[in-house]
Amino acid sequence: MAYNESLAQVIREKTEGTPGLVEKKMFGGIAFLLHGNMSVGVHKDDLIVRVGPDSHDDSLAKPHTRVFDITGRSMKGWVMVHPEGHEDEKALSSWIEKGLDFAATLPKK
Repeated sequence: MAYNESLAQVIREKTEGTPGLVEKKMFGGIAFLLHGNMSVGVHKDDLIVRVGPDSHDDSLAKPHTRVFDITGRSMKGWVMVHPEGHEDEKALSSWIEKGLDFAATLPKK
């Protein structure tokens, strides 16, 4: 399985109409980029969220999260959320918002 298409579809629905948001296949999954900067994505069944370095440790303290590391090199400012951490609609919306909010602080590419 490359990535959870159902999860990607829910993200599409929740972000529909967001100016500057595009999808791109990356790392064997799908990423949602805001003005060229990744905000959230899907890898297998996990949600990837770009939270930024200042929110990294707080985000990892939440249940069902781990360091974003699919290549053997962890990336600070990014977290992966296991399905149990995003199966609730409110939790998923919160993670998506967190990713979009951080990506919005970055310069456009």
